[in-house]
Amino acid sequence: MTASRLVVIGADAAGMSAASQARRRRRDPDDLDIVAIERQPWTSYSACGIPYWVAGQVAGPDALIARTPEQHRANGIDLRTGQEAVAIDVDRGRVRVRDRVEGSEYDLDYDDLVIATGAVPVRPPVPGIDAPGVYGVQTIDDGLALLDALAESPQRAVVVGAGYIGIEMAEAMCDRGLTVTVVDMADEPMSTLDPDMGRLVRKAIEGMGVTVASGHPVREIAVGPDGRARAVVTDSGTYEADLVVLGLGVKPNTALAEAAGLPLGPHGGLVTDVRQRVVGHPTVWSGGDCVECRDRVTGELVHVPLGTHANKQGRVIGVNLGGGYLTFPGVVRTAVSKVCDLEIARTGLREVDATRAGYEFVTASLASTTRAGYFPGAQPMTTKVIAERRTGLLLGAQIVGRSGSAKRIDTAAVALWNGMTVEEVAGLDLAYAPPFSPVWDPVLIAARKAADLVAAGAGAGGDAGG
Repeated sequence: MTASRLVVIGADAAGMSAASQARRRRRDPDDLDIVAIERQPWTSYSACGIPYWVAGQVAGPDALIARTPEQHRANGIDLRTGQEAVAIDVDRGRVRVRDRVEGSEYDLDYDDLVIATGAVPVRPPVPGIDAPGVYGVQTIDDGLALLDALAESPQRAVVVGAGYIGIEMAEAMCDRGLTVTVVDMADEPMSTLDPDMGRLVRKAIEGMGVTVASGHPVREIAVGPDGRARAVVTDSGTYEADLVVLGLGVKPNTALAEAAGLPLGPHGGLVTDVRQRVVGHPTVWSGGDCVECRDRVTGELVHVPLGTHANKQGRVIGVNLGGGYLTFPGVVRTAVSKVCDLEIARTGLREVDATRAGYEFVTASLASTTRAGYFPGAQPMTTKVIAERRTGLLLGAQIVGRSGSAKRIDTAAVALWNGMTVEEVAGLDLAYAPPFSPVWDPVLIAARKAADLVAAGAGAGGDAGG
């Protein structure tokens, strides 16, 4: 009997999770040939760890790699690095591959195809964006290039973008001793938070000595006589730089899929069913940063590029390809980050998301501490809760605070996942001891405040919206 062939495009989290699970789950491993195509020399690595490697907080790049190409090959996967998929023919079940070293091309026939092409950094079409001295933070090669630049002892860095990557790179540049400016077109840093919470982030970043120039888009990356980036120009001013770091987020890498006629969602990501099959194409599967997934609160398609989802979706694909049955249940948009000792977390909907979805809602914010106020090391934190106005259904939560704050967001994430009301959240039996929490955990108090607003039928004003 001829073995069937699985072709995987992309050898990072989703792709290699799918390949490894499919290999492991098959009753007869010999009835499945797995070929994985990867344009880079690196596989199965943590892109999320790159800012901390650049900062010198963790070792790299080898420490960021979960499994090397050699380890994958030892597990029976024909992993081909330095190879790039350039076309997909879904009618013939064929992928066109280019050898990036030799320039030659060849065809790979498949019985099943996994598209795990990830995401690509957002690069706005402004003059100078591709000049030498402008650095992305997406791949291990990006990290190596930035470290080489830092070895030249630059004095000034401008970080473009104040989202997760932007603020993490601002910290990395501070740790390296540079003078840092962060520029962003949003009015406040961290647009994944509501503006009132973003203002707390701004205050903390400025307290580190970072200049925050927000509310104006970048117009140009000005270059010097040597052609290298020397300044970032915005409507609010010109900010000199020895190097420029892009932290503008990412978008789905789906040009190849789009050219093949595969369906894309409103954010440009591939659309799949609950088993991660591309809709309308039963032999094509996809997961990771190149797909859109279902938000469990609103039911809408969203693009949430996180390694947690990529690994889970890869496992779902692999189990299904291995003869089992598994579905991906969706997301509630939970995320955490840090800049120095400031921790930032969110889950569920922001106010703008709730308004767009049609909800009327109440909000409750609480300034508190991470431990009992009298206990040494208690740190300030602010918790915000958003709830549906009529039912009290929890819609979202955000936390900004010092060390010991962020992981509390998991309590809200579990509550969201299970469709709890803020009244129910306020009654949760959470652990307490003075070194860990006040007697009333901040999440519980914020939920209780929101529940009181719901019970009182809060009208328009600072605590209600939508």
